[in-house]
Amino acid sequence: MRLIRLAAGLTVASILPLAGACASDATTTQTMADRAEVGATGQAVLINAQGAQIGRVDLRQGATGLLIKVEASGLTPGWHGIHIHATAACEAPFTSSGAHINHGQPAAPHGLLNTNGPDDGDLPNVFAGADGKVNAELFTTRARISAQGPGQWLWDQDGSAVIIHANPDDHASQPIGGAGDRVACAALNGS
Repeated sequence: MRLIRLAAGLTVASILPLAGACASDATTTQTMADRAEVGATGQAVLINAQGAQIGRVDLRQGATGLLIKVEASGLTPGWHGIHIHATAACEAPFTSSGAHINHGQPAAPHGLLNTNGPDDGDLPNVFAGADGKVNAELFTTRARISAQGPGQWLWDQDGSAVIIHANPDDHASQPIGGAGDRVACAALNGS
């Protein structure tokens, strides 16, 4: 009787590592599918409502998201909301850029601090110093410029835009966290 129990125990013990290996392979496959090809880059000119160039936005694709470098001048000192919008159109007052990218179904509400959010276009605020300059790097897992990978593809048929707002985003209230007017825009497209 002891021999049968020992044999049964050894059989189960020898199967468990195989089950773990199968689960590990499935996880590895899933993880690889959630990664983008690293290296794609993009750049866009940032303009103000008068059409003057006030800076630039540089994009670099990472494996799990998008690094966004923002350089701007001529902004009001203090915190400013910044978001990714759905259309690469920058005609003042920049409403031509549409709403935030937010293609999930159902679409998520605005706000990095919203319990049901964030939407795909939400980003942390940027700070303009006393001289009105912004130098910031932001990272998002909800956008991409690589053809495959996690996040919304920014270089779709109508492109996208990065918008800087007049006020800070409170990251919770609807529809844009109280960020106010759109004061700068960078049109993003793959061409």
